[in-house]
Amino acid sequence: MGASDWGEERNNLAGPADRVARFDRAARAFADCQRRNRNPIDGGAGCPIIVEGLRDEAALRALGFEGPVERMNRGWDRSRLVAYLYDKYGTRNTVDGGPPLILLMDWDRTGGRLQTALRNRLQALDVQIDEDLRIILLKAMKPEGRTVESIAPYAPSLIPLIRAYLEEE
Repeated sequence: MGASDWGEERNNLAGPADRVARFDRAARAFADCQRRNRNPIDGGAGCPIIVEGLRDEAALRALGFEGPVERMNRGWDRSRLVAYLYDKYGTRNTVDGGPPLILLMDWDRTGGRLQTALRNRLQALDVQIDEDLRIILLKAMKPEGRTVESIAPYAPSLIPLIRAYLEEE
């Protein structure tokens, strides 16, 4: 196994090391989520994104998300939050038939625990969860930070890429 083989294997496991390729991958994922997050009147599915707190929501708004964003940290215990999400959004998205919620916790240890806890509780109620954005950001944006709010400073670089993908509709 030569050095070039190791590099190719690393790219397959951890995603590309090239910043341009990583940002492109993240922008595509953001664009897909923005399409689902838009209100149905604007051609979206009205699918809310669940984040940890205010700064995470602000980071998503800075990236151009206009649809519903629900915060986990609102002074409620997890059971109440899960019941609220179940009551408000149901088990399936009625517009596109996909998961009714996009779950985006930070990709640090605490965020991973929150993601797992919420996913398990919601899936116990037969609520499908869309975790694709977090999985992609976990690999693509890891060098830039381990939190949703750490993406905000990169919005000027990501927004043109996101818009390009949104225009491909």
